Amino acid sequence: MTDYFPRDIAPAIHHALDVMPVVVITGMRQAGKSTFLQNQPELKKRRYVSFDDFAQLTSAREDPDGFVNTDEPITIDEAQKCPELLTAIKRKVDKRRLPGQFLLSGSASFAMLKKISESLAGRSVYFNLHPFTKREITKLTTKQPFLQNFFESQKVDGSQQASPVTEKEVLHGGMPSVCLREIKDTMLWFKGYEQTYLERDVRELSQVANIISFRQLMHLAALRTGQLLSPSQIGRDAKLNSATTSRYLSLLEASFIINRIGPYLNNRSSRLIKSPKLYLSDSGLACFLAGIDTLEDEVLKGAMFETYIAQNLMGMVDARWQRAKLHFWNIQGRYEVDFIIEAGRRCLAIETKASARWDDKDLSGLKTFLSTTSNCIGGILAYNGTDAVKLGDRLWALPLSMLLE
Repeated sequence: MTDYFPRDIAPAIHHALDVMPVVVITGMRQAGKSTFLQNQPELKKRRYVSFDDFAQLTSAREDPDGFVNTDEPITIDEAQKCPELLTAIKRKVDKRRLPGQFLLSGSASFAMLKKISESLAGRSVYFNLHPFTKREITKLTTKQPFLQNFFESQKVDGSQQASPVTEKEVLHGGMPSVCLREIKDTMLWFKGYEQTYLERDVRELSQVANIISFRQLMHLAALRTGQLLSPSQIGRDAKLNSATTSRYLSLLEASFIINRIGPYLNNRSSRLIKSPKLYLSDSGLACFLAGIDTLEDEVLKGAMFETYIAQNLMGMVDARWQRAKLHFWNIQGRYEVDFIIEAGRRCLAIETKASARWDDKDLSGLKTFLSTTSNCIGGILAYNGTDAVKLGDRLWALPLSMLLE
């Protein structure tokens, strides 16, 4: 049995339970929600119920009000399987509003399930448990993330060396069974994950008339991870019409298989009408769906490394830095910066590189962004080397692994 690995999101959940009557944790299936709910020390004293248990699910469906008629704090796993219970929770909370009454989890976005989101409006707060980050795998969750410290001080310990991110880390991603080495055959595990997702989760979320086309769209999304999302183009390649493509992409997003990152623009309202970037939520799953079992001489190596960094940044930001937002920057294809972290009125630009070498061309996007964005505190070229180097005013080259601490 693998030791329990504390999750970065634990302090935020603990705080939310002290304030809100309903706290909801969502995220990819097999990302570790059930393990977190049952093993995190602050949550162990709560009554735990899983709707993967048919008897518990049947009981809740037959008498939802009786099921929640308790003052005992209760944790309900896979709560989206019983929408009628959410209405009963609403009635219970409205009668007596106590913080921490209900902790719910699910493998689908409650916000995209209309009955559930409307039932809990004004009574709940939502969190997304991402796949494991490097911080969590290396048990560094007691430390404040490096990027938060850097954002506040813009200081780097130049004497500190970091180990490069390995190709195996990218190929394994952050699904606990894989990245914690609980299984021997990772490709077989991902194959089973895909089959379970298609046969169970998708059918629970929505009626998909053509599961083969849906599966093809999912594989095409993996091949386009780290690129601008063009629904018309990906739909054309999958031989789907625009309406079906949009619905299938929404299903992939609702079940946390994909994430979209919006563009950073000075005009905030215009961010809503520009194309987002598409990322698979887990680099290991992305490699599997793209048919990649080694990154050596792989044309998508850079995209998979970028997906791994995105996975880590999203997990860290959502867990420890909720006031921050993650964007990218692109000017008509001429200049690009992979990630912009925006917090308050300031931002930080990050360009990633899978290799241990860089040249001036790799800095062009960062330099242009710095020259045109007065509220940017700095630009970081995150490369896969070992040394932290200051390159000029507000410009650094830092090891990828340092950013993920």
